[in-house]
Order: sequence, then structure tokens, then C-alpha cells
Amino acid sequence: MHTKEKRYACDICQKAYFKSSHLISHLWTHSKDKPYACEICNKKFCRNAHLTRHLRVHTKGKPYACDICEKRFSNPYNLTQHLQKHANEKPYACEFCKKKFSQHTFFMKHLDMHTKEKPYACDICQKPYFKSSDLITHLRTHSKDKPYACEICNKKFSRSAHLTRHLRVHTKEKPFACDICQKRLSDRYNLTQHLRTHTNEKPYACDFCNKTFSRRSSLMNHLRTHTGEKPYLCDICNKRFFRHDDLTRHLRTHKKEKPYTCDLCQAAFSQRFHLNRHLGTHTNEKPYACDICQKAFSERSNLTQHLRTHKKEKPYACDICPSAFSARFNLNRHLMTHTNEKPYACDICQRPFSEQSNLTQHLRTHTKEKPFACDFCNKTFSRRSSLTKHLQTHTGEKPYACEICNITFSQHTSLMKHLDMHTEKKPHACNICQKLFSTRSYLSQHLRSHTKEKPYTCDICQKAYSQSSTLNRHLRTHTKYKPYACEICNKSFSRYPILKRHLLIHTKETPYACDICQRPFSERSRLFEHLRSHTKEKEYACDICNKGFSKHCDLRRHLRTHTKERPYACDICQAAFSERSHLTQHLRTHTNEKPYACDFCNKTFTQLSSLLSHLRIYTGEKPYLCDICNKRFPRRSELTRHLRTHTKEKPYACDFCDKTFSQRSLLEWHCYGHIQGRNQLYVTNVIKHFLVSQL
Repeated sequence: MHTKEKRYACDICQKAYFKSSHLISHLWTHSKDKPYACEICNKKFCRNAHLTRHLRVHTKGKPYACDICEKRFSNPYNLTQHLQKHANEKPYACEFCKKKFSQHTFFMKHLDMHTKEKPYACDICQKPYFKSSDLITHLRTHSKDKPYACEICNKKFSRSAHLTRHLRVHTKEKPFACDICQKRLSDRYNLTQHLRTHTNEKPYACDFCNKTFSRRSSLMNHLRTHTGEKPYLCDICNKRFFRHDDLTRHLRTHKKEKPYTCDLCQAAFSQRFHLNRHLGTHTNEKPYACDICQKAFSERSNLTQHLRTHKKEKPYACDICPSAFSARFNLNRHLMTHTNEKPYACDICQRPFSEQSNLTQHLRTHTKEKPFACDFCNKTFSRRSSLTKHLQTHTGEKPYACEICNITFSQHTSLMKHLDMHTEKKPHACNICQKLFSTRSYLSQHLRSHTKEKPYTCDICQKAYSQSSTLNRHLRTHTKYKPYACEICNKSFSRYPILKRHLLIHTKETPYACDICQRPFSERSRLFEHLRSHTKEKEYACDICNKGFSKHCDLRRHLRTHTKERPYACDICQAAFSERSHLTQHLRTHTNEKPYACDFCNKTFTQLSSLLSHLRIYTGEKPYLCDICNKRFPRRSELTRHLRTHTKEKPYACDFCDKTFSQRSLLEWHCYGHIQGRNQLYVTNVIKHFLVSQL
């Protein structure tokens, strides 16, 4: 083959071949002649092998069925291997160490460890090889010798095959086409791997756990999870990696290498998918539309990934754990959770990140750069995702719909959280208290309640928080940033949920009703909180006094009675408060603002709760029910006072004589008698009169 002359040359492109049959196959690529036709759908092919592959589409790519479990396979060899799993058969036994194998190829590879001589050893690291050519290739890793240079960009390679592959980056040549979906690929190996996504063929099986893989390299990566082997070593910092791809990405952090360049603006990137994402910023053209939801994309690959969200297809599987992903870059990001690799460090504060994009976003917290601007209101953002979310406040777009109840959402994450309400699926358990959570992020947040970890620190006042969202809210107390404005009255708010609540003042909308008592609510979260008053569920417990609460915010407020913390300070008089709402109400004593007006008598109030209580004078509504005697009350405070007539609870004690009272006002009357020297009988009569009026 190496000495033999390529006698058969193409007259059109001068490409030469050893065999005439190869030349004939090649000529069909010029003539477009396709003599091999499918009898089922009449599709034509230039080669018989391509027709054979295509026929698997009609048989679902798997004509060979297992008689035991009816699983299907694309070839008889894979079926034979599968049948051995039913028999639990491992017919190939090693004579040296007695280890057994289910497949002959693995058995032969194992035997090489015992019998096959590796006569070619590296003088530097003593690694042996079967072939002298393999040793020569290996020696280049020590000498850094790269004899094969690209004539276009001068990049050098240690192997000729690597140069050939690289040249296709410049020529955009993709000579290998898939017969099923017409996708074109740059090399034959990638085509073979791609075809397995159609046939679902996974010919490589793990002897330890029987997991199967479509690529040999994926199997080898997976086997390292059993052996713990990390064969890829960084020569600069001696860090080791499971996979060669991980080492390649890691090396770019040392070399600052960015091999992928934009032809339009010369911006350079360390990874190809970063370049592809960047190219969309130039054209804004989105020619590829989804047939299901009409969402448009700038690249076919992005559309392909998007379609998987409809089909629930996840072709990229993790070799280490059962997780699967719809896009390769999501898999790459996930793999870093196993390696704990964070190769990208901030030059200012040294904080490490697993991805370049996360580092870029982090740097903007130092530079205050906000490169993404809204075309409607010119507001700027540090992240593209934040801009996308913001644009939906202008367009009102809610592209994510629940298939069960048809409620729509502006964000995919909101839809996923909502779906948990229907499924009640909580697969993530706390190892300490066994509490269940619907998402891993909720579990992570909960674990910090045990560890007291607060990883998010304010750069201005050094206050620490357990959640990044809480830190972001806190930062707005320094910046006075209120990005969410009401279109009706122009009032601004620091958080979107507060704006949503405020809008209900204008719309008077209460779409959520309690099934038990028919009480209406403006927000779903308020309805859920109310439902706990019927179930008596109190899932949030204080670690100090074990008191239970139905809402997490109530627990947080309660904890401040122990810590005496008052984080909300008035800028005018420096009075401090334990809750933001108390500060807001206090500020109105300075401004005399009364934003809540009664539609019946135009009386104004500083608090929404005061307005709601006042409105009950006109509506006659008494939403607070006593569970013991079924008496109703217009205000919660009145119900609380009434319940003490049943429980005989007297929480208010006199400092002068230790006498206790069920209400603070009665205690104040009593204390006034001590201070003024009034007749105790008078105070007692007042108390009796008040108690009679409450019955």
C-alpha cells in the first residue's frame, strides 16, 4: 500500500486511487449518478454501502432482535454480545490471572498486558510501545517537535493527520455526508459517530457495570471512573485529567491560546462554540425556525439543540454518572462538576471559575461594564441573559407553557419549577434531616442552614449571605437601584415581585381562590401560604427555641428577635428596623406619603394592610375564623386576641407586680394605675368591662 502506485486518477479533479472500484465510487460524486435505489421510499444513493445504512432507517436501524427481551440491534455481532449479558456469560478467560471477559476484543487487549512485548521504550519516561512509529509520535510530546505546519496560519502539529483535519477549518471542507439527514462532517470518524445517533448503536460495553457506549473513547473515559486513572498530565502545573479534551482546554489557560478567530472583527476565542455564539452578534439573522413553536435561530445547530427540548432527546451522556444532555457544551460544563476543575481565575480577586464565560461576567462586577443595551428603554445589563429577561417586560412574551394547566411563563426555569407542583417530585434529599427538595439548587440552599455557610459577601459592607439572590437584593440598598417601574404611576421598585404586587393595586385582580374557604388572593404564593392555615403545617423550625412557622420569611423575621439584628436603617433619622416593610412604613412618617386610597370614601393609608382592614367596614368581610367556636373576625389581631379567651394565654406581664394580661392594651392600663396611684378597683372594672365586650 505504501510503495504501490496510485494508478487510477480522476480526470476531473486529479485525485488518485489504488483500485479502479474506488475511482468509480469517487466519479459518482461528480456525476451525481445514484444507481442504488431504496425499494421502500425510492431514495437513491451512489454507493451500495450507503443504501444498506439507509435501510436501517426503515427497520429503525436495528433489524436483529433479542428473543428474550426484544431489544433490537443494528448488526448480528452486537446481538451476540447482548445475549451473553442474559446468560451472564463471560466465555473468555485469561490463563494468567483468571479474569473473564464477555467480548473477544477486550480479552485480546487484556492478554497484551501479559504476553505482548513492547520493545520500543522512551528514554525519557520509560513508557513502552509496540511500534516504533508510536514511540516516534510520543517523543514529540517531550521535544515539542511539530514538523507539520499549516501554510495559512502557521500553526504546527506533531502528526500529519492532525494537520489534514486542521486545514478543513480554513477550507470549510466537509467531504463526508450522512445519508439519513444530509449533515456534512469534516472527517470519516465523526461521520461514523454521527450515524450512531440515528441507529442508536452502542457497540462498546463496560465489563464492570455493562454500560454501553457509541464510541470507544467514551468507553475508555468511563473505565477510568472504575480505575481512577488520569493519564493526561499538564507539563506546566502537573495537574492530571481523565480526558484529553479536558487537558487541551486546561492548557489554553496557561498559553492564553485562542485558536478560533472571527473573520468579521478578528475577535479570538478559546473554544469553537464561543466563536459560533459570537458570530450571531454580527448578522442578527435567524433563518432557522422551529416548526413547533416558531422560535428562530441564527444557526442550524442551535435549532437542532432546541428541537431536542420538544422531543426530550438528550444524546450526550456523561461517562461518569447517568446524566444526559441535549447539547455537547452542556455536557462539557457538567463534566467539570466531577473533576472540580476551575481553570479560569480572576486577576483582581483570584476567585476561580470553571468556565471562561463565568469569569467574563464576574470581571464586570469589578469594571461595572454593562455591554448589553435594551432597544426600548436604553437600560444596560452585564449579561445577555439578563437583557433577554428584561425584554420580556416590554414584549410581555411568555414562550414557555405548562402542558397540564396551560399557564405560560417568560423563563424556562420558572416553567420547570411550576411543573414540580403538578408532579410533586422531590428527588433531592438532605443527608442531615432527610427533607426532600424538587431541585438540586434548593437542596444546596437548604444545606447552608445546617452548615451556616454564607459564601456571598457584599464588597461594600462585608455582610455575608447564603444565597446570591439575597446578596443582589442587599446591594440595591447601597446603590438605591430600582430597575422595575410601574407604567401606570411611574413608581419604581428594586425587585420584580414587588412591582407585580404593586400592579395589583391598580388592577384589583385576585385570580387565586382557596378551595376550602373561597378567600381570594392576588398571588399564587399568598394562596399557598394561606392553605397552611388550614393544614396547620409549620415546616420551618427555629434552631434556638424550636418554634414552628408556616413561612420561611416568618422564621427569618423571628430569628431577629434572638439576634436583635436590625439591618434596615432610615437615611433621615438613623432609626433601624428588623424588616424592610417596617422601614418603608417608617419613611412615610417623614414624607407623609399615603399611597393606598379607599374607593368608597377616598380615605388614604400608609399601609396596604390598613387599607384592606378599612375596606372590610364596607364589605362586611370577616376572613379570620376561630377553629374552636367558628366566630369570624375582620382582622387577624382580633382573632389572635379572641383565641386567648379559649387558651387562657396571658403573654403580657407587669414589671411592678408580675400580674399577667391577654392584651398589651390591658397591661398598659394596669401599669398606668401603678404610675398614677389610681384605685386598683377602677382598673379591674375596666378590664372586666372590656372582656365582657369581647364575648
